Amino acid sequence: MFKSHMDAALEQARAAAQRGEVPVGAVLVAPDGRIAAQAGNRTRELSDPTAHAEILVLREACAAGKTERLQGFDLYVTLEPCAMCAAAIAAARLRRVYYGASDPKSGGVAHGACVFSHPQAHHTPEIYEGIGEVEAAELLRAFFSHLR
Repeated sequence: MFKSHMDAALEQARAAAQRGEVPVGAVLVAPDGRIAAQAGNRTRELSDPTAHAEILVLREACAAGKTERLQGFDLYVTLEPCAMCAAAIAAARLRRVYYGASDPKSGGVAHGACVFSHPQAHHTPEIYEGIGEVEAAELLRAFFSHLR
């Protein structure tokens, strides 16, 4: 039975916005359905350009499992992963990626680099877009309009 974990990812995105980070949240779900890791962006807090929500959950789950592969795991993320995150998702061998808002400017799945359709992609997860899209896009719009 399918259970979306996008609400938890949206909670992480809201928490990231409260910290002054771009509001992107991610939840990694283990094959047994439990949440293995969840995070929001922390690039500013950690002074780390790679501290995207997706990277943070991959690092946490890999460290916990003492492995670099997360076969059978599913990722829920509020924004289309960028090329860096998509490459990390492929390297981790995730089963599925569910994302909310599309990212025509910096996306790496359906836009831009299209990492998973590139001939050098080592692995291509199943992709489901538009899950929680309206709320995810509104969080981003509100965050960036507040900065202007």
